[in-house]
Amino acid sequence: MKTIDDNFNSDFRKEEAYLRAKKKVDNMIGFYWHLAVYVVVNVFLIILVGSNNNEGFWSFGTFATPMFWAIGLIFHFLGVFGPDFFFGKNWEQKKVKEYMDKEKQGWE
Repeated sequence: MKTIDDNFNSDFRKEEAYLRAKKKVDNMIGFYWHLAVYVVVNVFLIILVGSNNNEGFWSFGTFATPMFWAIGLIFHFLGVFGPDFFFGKNWEQKKVKEYMDKEKQGWE
């Protein structure tokens, strides 16, 4: 039989899980807004700076802001999605097992 404390703890865990999920979704939305602003602003800047630059369109000055902002955008991406986005959670273990299996085949 469930007690009042069990119901409270269950509701608390559900609420906590909801808040964590909501925060993750809000962080993802924040990243996508950052990406959209990056694209819009930098297209404008590249056109503006590139057309008014005495050194020509393909100079460093034309692409400096987008390049350095991209570094910040990459860190924002890693902060939201984490490094597991590229490799997966078990990537390291899978690779170790793969190489151990290859070594084992070489022994036989």
